[in-house]
Amino acid sequence: MNKPKIALTIAGTDPTGGAGVMADLKSFHSCGVYGMAAITSIVAQNTMGVQHIHNLELDWLQEQLDSVFDDELPHAIKTGMIASEDMMKLIRQYLERYPDIPYVIDPVMLAKSGDSLMDDQAKGNLQNILLPLADVATPNLPEAEEIVGMKIESEDDVYKAGHIFIDEIGSKGVVIKGGHATSRTHAKDYLFTRDDVYTFESPRYDTKHTHGTGCTFSAVIAAELAKGRTIYEAVKKAKDFIALSIKYTPEIGQGHGPVNHFAYMKKEGLDDE
Repeated sequence: MNKPKIALTIAGTDPTGGAGVMADLKSFHSCGVYGMAAITSIVAQNTMGVQHIHNLELDWLQEQLDSVFDDELPHAIKTGMIASEDMMKLIRQYLERYPDIPYVIDPVMLAKSGDSLMDDQAKGNLQNILLPLADVATPNLPEAEEIVGMKIESEDDVYKAGHIFIDEIGSKGVVIKGGHATSRTHAKDYLFTRDDVYTFESPRYDTKHTHGTGCTFSAVIAAELAKGRTIYEAVKKAKDFIALSIKYTPEIGQGHGPVNHFAYMKKEGLDDE
């Protein structure tokens, strides 16, 4: 039996399972990839919002990462919630030590409820510390605006922002997600690489249950890169995956419920339940 491909997520928690490392691990599993996780922050949150955040001490994060990298190297790395600049600098050391491992960054700044998950200093240094090492970055429109320092109100603005990520910041690829755009019928995402620009569209579903979409989308990209897929192939799979996850939400919680991390498995006939 061949050893499985491994994806490592470095992010915060969600005790209700819809976002953070919990969502990442479910997404890895649904893609047939073995998931590992290192925790940056313990977050008390549910579908109605974030109640408390406890950022782990830097030594605790380093001990977790050392435990992973001293034993078995992952085939892809994904980061989500990184609360401080010091955490970013620590993670960068591992990324620089293993430059051939694909790296996906979900530059998560706000929870679905609007609660801030990153301090202002970290926001300001994200583009200098981690984004230049990214194979794929996956900001939504508000996050992209924060990073590039401009309003994104038109398709021309999206293209300007995408080229800033590639040409100025240095990311190999970036997906600017259109879920926050004004179209009521379709969600359009833009993938910029150093060679080309691609667009992906899916129907927009009338649901409030979209908690964890960003975590899930980026986790699928990481899982597919771990399997040796190209950036285009990984993003295309992630777009199909997240569309089904939103279409068939499990209707959990009193607020913005989670997406269905196993909808794609059912489509592919990998889950008989």
